[in-house]
Amino acid sequence: MRNLITDVPGLQVGNATEPHIGTGATVILAEEPAVAAVDVRGGGPGTRETDLLDPAATVERVDAITLSGGSAFGLDAASGVMAGLAARGRGFAVGTARVPIVPGAILFDLLNGGDKGWEGHPPYLQLGRDALDAADVDFHLGSVGAGTGCTTATVKGGLGSASAMTATGHMVGAIVAVNAAGSPLFGDGPHFRAGHYERGGEFGGLGVPSHVPDEARDPRLKGGVSRFATTIAVVATDAILTTVQARRLAIMAQNGLALSLFPVHTPLDGDVVFAMSTGRRALEAPLPDLARLGALASIVLARAVARGVYEARRLPFPDCQKSWHDHFGR
Repeated sequence: MRNLITDVPGLQVGNATEPHIGTGATVILAEEPAVAAVDVRGGGPGTRETDLLDPAATVERVDAITLSGGSAFGLDAASGVMAGLAARGRGFAVGTARVPIVPGAILFDLLNGGDKGWEGHPPYLQLGRDALDAADVDFHLGSVGAGTGCTTATVKGGLGSASAMTATGHMVGAIVAVNAAGSPLFGDGPHFRAGHYERGGEFGGLGVPSHVPDEARDPRLKGGVSRFATTIAVVATDAILTTVQARRLAIMAQNGLALSLFPVHTPLDGDVVFAMSTGRRALEAPLPDLARLGALASIVLARAVARGVYEARRLPFPDCQKSWHDHFGR
């Protein structure tokens, strides 16, 4: 296992990064169209094609999901992915036409330094196309792709991923761009709020503090307000799910953000979690198996959040937010 969302059979991930701008895009590519759903909890979301993921909608499967920086400009990343998939002959068949189905979500990274004064068109359509071309089972974490310009209330955010297997043999994976209004840490210390769930020292092996410091109970918000935020994620499984079941998986997985960030789902966060099913293994007992799947997805997402922050590195611009490693030197 890679401890990446691509441990779920049938998925690839690609990143495209603009280091001088301080932004990027990430695509989660389904090798075959995948059942998908979404759960939106933040008060200021930026999304594309999420209405299509309603269980009552006609189209049940997606070709890819795109996560991007750039605020509303970043919604163009999905258009780049669509163009690339269309060139490959992918998409929902409508007569002789094919329309690639690519939902997406964006985060706000326009005030993190870097040259945001692009001339002409914003770079996100090309970033989406480049991310698709880079899609593979192995990919980097931290300050790459949609995680490039991410920040949090205390340390730099980034792109994280993790995976695990249920007792029934179903694979669960998550990928997340951590740009939270809140903090992934307990107070001023190095301990991650997701420390209870860490596996194999994947984010430093520090565990949790022996006692919760008083300052960890006080909400910290990025810049004193939650304006420049949003954490966006995808959880995936090889279990065969309906769209209704995938929606429940996304709902339960949102708990992973609450396990790893505080506060979360604030009025101007745009927190979004997509769920994908590549449909390789049936559930033996649908209700209890789905409950266990969702519980594990929340833990895997919490681990992915901490990994994204742990792997992030400070951007090379004046006054950019320091990384976890800058603060704690480990």
